[in-house]
Amino acid sequence: MTTNAEEPRTRPRRAPAGAAVLREDVTEAIRAAVFEELAAVGYARMSIEGIARRAGVGKTAVYRRWRSKLHLVLDVVSALAVQGLPAPDTGLLETDLRLLYEVTSRALRHPVASQIIPDLQAEAARNPEIAEAMQKALRDGQESVASSILAAAVGRGEIRAELDRDLALDLISGPLYWRAVVIRSPKLPKGYLGALARATAQAIKAL
Repeated sequence: MTTNAEEPRTRPRRAPAGAAVLREDVTEAIRAAVFEELAAVGYARMSIEGIARRAGVGKTAVYRRWRSKLHLVLDVVSALAVQGLPAPDTGLLETDLRLLYEVTSRALRHPVASQIIPDLQAEAARNPEIAEAMQKALRDGQESVASSILAAAVGRGEIRAELDRDLALDLISGPLYWRAVVIRSPKLPKGYLGALARATAQAIKAL
């Protein structure tokens, strides 16, 4: 009697019984539902039930991925940091800043973002975990692009390599977030973004 010694090696391996396979389309539907639910009712009134209903899934699908609404929101907000913005490369500091401001302004003034950010900022004052996630989401993506703009300007000889980098990053990122999050101005004045880019470029060159 002969045996096939190779059989155990070629036999396909099966997933352990009961192992859950998390579908990516369901995960993305839940993430999208979080943004919509936050904009509609705010963090305090948001519930796993509401998120599941909006995503068209059962509560179990949510709990398989996140153990609470806090962890769900932290994950979604933190993910904003890695999405990033495209770093402009126009060959001139002022026009790089202008393009950055146009993209950032559209994002911040989107109806969903304009509802979510102030609400989460208020929650951040009471919850250190949300505060850390918000800081990462709002700072890291913007800082990465702004740093690329500064590095390109240094390479072209437009600004000094020894400039105060932290101050330059504050000058670049501060004004739009001030208007969007603090003042919550519904509309920017005519020509504001161009004037801001010009003034910021001049200020950075003076550092």
